[in-house]
Amino acid sequence: MNINRIAILGSGSMGTAILSGLLASGFEASKVTITTKSSESAEKLADELGVNAIALDEQATANQDAVVGADVVLVAVKPAYVVEVLKEAAQKLHSDSLVISVAAGITTASMESVVPESVAVIRSMPNTPAIVGRAVTGLAAGSRSSALQLQLAKSLFETVGTVLVVKEDQIDQLSTVSGSGPAYLFYFIEEFTKAAQDLGFSADDARMLVEETFAGASELLAASGKTPQDLRRQVTSPNGTTER
Repeated sequence: MNINRIAILGSGSMGTAILSGLLASGFEASKVTITTKSSESAEKLADELGVNAIALDEQATANQDAVVGADVVLVAVKPAYVVEVLKEAAQKLHSDSLVISVAAGITTASMESVVPESVAVIRSMPNTPAIVGRAVTGLAAGSRSSALQLQLAKSLFETVGTVLVVKEDQIDQLSTVSGSGPAYLFYFIEEFTKAAQDLGFSADDARMLVEETFAGASELLAASGKTPQDLRRQVTSPNGTTER
C-alpha cells in the first residue's frame, strides 16, 4: 500500500476497526493520526497502538490538524457530521489527497462540493465484522478519483476483509445486504437461543449450542465450496427430523 500518512477522523467502532486492520497489515503506527472526542480515548490509542491521537476536547482544530500532510483521509464520523467535518478540514487537505468516507447516505458529490477540486473522494460501506477482520466492504468511486486511487482504497479495506467495487447507485443496495445483514443473523441467533432455553437448556448451554452451530455452519459453507442449497439438502434427509 503506497500510503505515506493517513488521517482517521473519528475513533468509533468502524474507525478503530480499520485502524487495527491497517496496523495488522504492517503499516507503521507513527504514520497514522486519529482524532477522538476525548483526551482519555486519545491517550489510550496512543499508549496501546502507538499512533498519533488528537482529542477534540483539548484541541478544537483536531480534525484540521490531523489531515495536514495526509495522503489518505478516512472520514469515520457519524453521517450527519461528514460534510461539516470536511468543510472544516478542506483548507488543510493536501492537494493530491484521497478522502474516503465510511458513512451511509452521504454521496460523493456532496463531499466533493466542499473539498478542493484536486481532492478525490471515494465512498465506502464496510460492515461491523471489520472489527474481527471479516468485513464485506463496498467501494464506489467519485467523479474525480482515478483507477489507481480506487485500487489504493481497495487495498486499505482488504486489511479488514473482502472488498466489492460497485457503482455509487448500488452502494445503498449493498448496504441493505451486507451492512444490515449481520443484524438479521444476530437476531435469528438471539431467537434461536431463546427457543433452546424454552426446550430446557440453561442460558449458557443454549448460547453455546446455538453460537457454535452457526459458527460451524458458516465455516463449513466457506470451506466446502458447496452452495447453501447443497449443504441444506445434506442436512434435510427426506422425511427426516429437519424436514419435519
